Amino acid sequence: MRIRLIVAGALSVLLVAGLPTAQALSSSSDSASNAPWVEQVGTYTYLIAPNYSGLAPISSVLSPNALGLGTFDALDGELMILQGVAYRVGLDGVPRAVSADLTSPFVQAIAFSPDASGPVAPGTTCAALVSAINALAQTDTGVVGVRVRGTFTDLVTRSVPAQTKPYKPLAEVVANQTVFQLGQKRAVLMGFRTGNDLAGTGAPGLHLHGLTADKSAGGHVLSCVAGNDVQLSVQRAAGAQVSSAN
Repeated sequence: MRIRLIVAGALSVLLVAGLPTAQALSSSSDSASNAPWVEQVGTYTYLIAPNYSGLAPISSVLSPNALGLGTFDALDGELMILQGVAYRVGLDGVPRAVSADLTSPFVQAIAFSPDASGPVAPGTTCAALVSAINALAQTDTGVVGVRVRGTFTDLVTRSVPAQTKPYKPLAEVVANQTVFQLGQKRAVLMGFRTGNDLAGTGAPGLHLHGLTADKSAGGHVLSCVAGNDVQLSVQRAAGAQVSSAN
């Protein structure tokens, strides 16, 4: 069952940690549009409960041109989805294609077909990308699919260790992250910019994971600096259809 809820703020109150049903959540400004929906399992609210138990298989959000991110059951590695293929980066920092049958407590994906694209000024940091994303998407609300690709002069990623119950808070887990200083790399960064009106569905603000062009490295993006050939592409979504275990 899917229930479409039109919300404007305070979304985290609606998303209880148990996620007993499937829900569709949209910004009031986007609900009437023909934009695609972000398909996702779990929510950021579920993770910070904390709860890292898998809710549904990754396959439930995949499509042939899906782009997305997330994690795995027990928070066992970083998840990247590029052109419909799921990759995992564990503590060795190496991306490996994985079975879509693996379960996830949190994964987001969109059938990516950009609405708009444009160059990123050399020297732009990841932290400064939000304003460029909002300008291209012509909104600072709702959820926007994001792809950033090209050469980065200073790319830093991470992964985290698998967890066991009782789960530690996410902040404590991240404090024990393994950081990968990748330096200058050609890469594709993928993820979502989530507005305040959909707070709780995804990580607040801009959330990016990345894969190097040769697929030798990747993970959750901590920071980046754009080189001379970086392109930003965005796709405005109607909202997020959130699924969970039956």
